[in-house]
Amino acid sequence: MSLLPLDGPHGTLPAPTRSQAAARLLPRALSLLPLLLIGAWAAFDWHTVYDGVARLAAADPWWLLAAVFFTCLGWVAAACVRQGALPDRLPPGLLLASQFAAGAANHVLPASVGAHAVTLRFLLGRGIPLPRAAASLALYVLVRPIAKTLLLLVFLATSPDLMRLGQLAPDEGTLLLAAGAMTLGLVAPVLLMAAVPPLRRPALTFVRTALTDARLLHTRPARALALWGGAAATPLLQASVIASVGAALGLPLTWAQVTLAFLAAGALAGAVPAPGGIGPVDAALVFALAALGAPVSLATATVIGYRVVTIWLPLLPGALVLSALVHRKVL
Repeated sequence: MSLLPLDGPHGTLPAPTRSQAAARLLPRALSLLPLLLIGAWAAFDWHTVYDGVARLAAADPWWLLAAVFFTCLGWVAAACVRQGALPDRLPPGLLLASQFAAGAANHVLPASVGAHAVTLRFLLGRGIPLPRAAASLALYVLVRPIAKTLLLLVFLATSPDLMRLGQLAPDEGTLLLAAGAMTLGLVAPVLLMAAVPPLRRPALTFVRTALTDARLLHTRPARALALWGGAAATPLLQASVIASVGAALGLPLTWAQVTLAFLAAGALAGAVPAPGGIGPVDAALVFALAALGAPVSLATATVIGYRVVTIWLPLLPGALVLSALVHRKVL
């Protein structure tokens, strides 16, 4: 008789316990979760998918192919920003795959929480310490709106259609509300650290790491170019997708006009924490396109087509990549 502690009374291994079986099933359940969420979302918002596909079926296929191309370049730009926000070198292939998978998670949870969660898991899996990984996410979140705002200012300064977008300007109440929200967002962490002493040390560690890494990254031209160049390229590529879909449908606006409308709509409605910006940004984008002279019905069809190309077409492949990365323990 064997005396090994793992052997049973007849020399066989004991049956796994319930907790061990649950631990083995958990990764599989997590890998299937994105697919279940996508199915539920598709069932809830089926009319958007149907209308968008019906309109795109009669559109120019070459312009739609261009829209798909610009969408793919958007994931490359996102990967560049992620790499530029981190001093450590990441494997390019896995980084790009993680951003493709993060796109699927980003459209399920609001305020880019899903994309940041996927990226954080990816960085931790590559051996990046938690403070540095969190600091890179914070730098990513900070750089993208700054680059987008600078682009908007450039377009507003050089566009002859500036006066036609005057009706998009928010009133004083909206500006005061936005200013109050920004002030609260800056003051709340300080008050939280003052009220909860155990949070002070990790918060200070995070701030020191973030400042050190930001200073280090800006002394390395390749990292700074990837960070700021990718952040500036992202909204331009998104606007190129909209312009391509609009050209496929016959939208009577130029690329510069569509880009200006997209940047303005994002600045006005991007603060609303909707999944992937769906909803408020879409409404503001339709309104901005109409303010520049596009028929409302055609502007609506363009925005629907834009969402189909950037969300629904890559959603299932992105969920499959996300499941594969979870299954292979990359995430």
